[in-house]
Amino acid sequence: MTKPHTRIEKPSPPTRAALLPATHQEIVHEISANYERLSKRLKQIAGYALDNPNDFAIDTIAETARKAQVQPSALIRFAKAFGFDGFSDVQRLFQQRLLDVHSSYESRLESVRGSGENTPAALLGRFVEGNIAALEHLSRTIAPEKLNEAVRLLGQAGVIHVMAMHRAFPLAAFFYYAIATMGRRVQLIDNVGGLGREQQKQIGINDALFVASFSSYTPEVVHTAEQTLRRGIPVVALTDHPLSPLTTNSSVCFHVKDAAVHDFRGLSTSMCLVQTLIVALGVEA
Repeated sequence: MTKPHTRIEKPSPPTRAALLPATHQEIVHEISANYERLSKRLKQIAGYALDNPNDFAIDTIAETARKAQVQPSALIRFAKAFGFDGFSDVQRLFQQRLLDVHSSYESRLESVRGSGENTPAALLGRFVEGNIAALEHLSRTIAPEKLNEAVRLLGQAGVIHVMAMHRAFPLAAFFYYAIATMGRRVQLIDNVGGLGREQQKQIGINDALFVASFSSYTPEVVHTAEQTLRRGIPVVALTDHPLSPLTTNSSVCFHVKDAAVHDFRGLSTSMCLVQTLIVALGVEA
């Protein structure tokens, strides 16, 4: 008996909406990946968006155009270059980034309140326990050859430039403080006064860049690492996941897991690695 013919339906092509960036992290990736293909004006907007994500999220189109030094129509062209109908569609992804940060902290605090471990002593015990485990994991997983290569690249630099923001900023501040105390030439890219772009331009061909960023990966840091590596300048990165954009935008990349209690992450493990690099540089000098 002949079996009835079964028709196999061809999958429908993805809709236009499904192909568009849907999160802040996705639009940042698209901007970075397509930066060189953009026109001069659109590159100007891309640089402004990555350097000033908070302003880009909340300012009107007129204010954004004035600050980015472009015409409002250029912002619409920028949005259309990434498949969106208008500027507000891109801006909404930057706004979501701000909302996600607030919501995340509220939910974490609620988790602590309902855990029964909300006394200072109980929290201290949990954080100490978690950090010990994270530090032990670090000592087992960091490859010696990576440490050696990072120290070599940073050690031969005329100037070491250091950049990190938000939760990772203390790593950059400590790195800068310790290296400067050793008498080595070092620059902290801290964007004080909105001068981050001017500070980044000081990175010379014989220098090196150290960056740190964790999920959800600060756009300004990722952009600086990408542009610096593209110029052939060594980049040493510290991040938290192999899929971090810093993995592909660095010469040497360390993936570090800091301890988390109720999703509140510390910096003990990352700081330990930074301290190791600093002291190793001092020994090599």
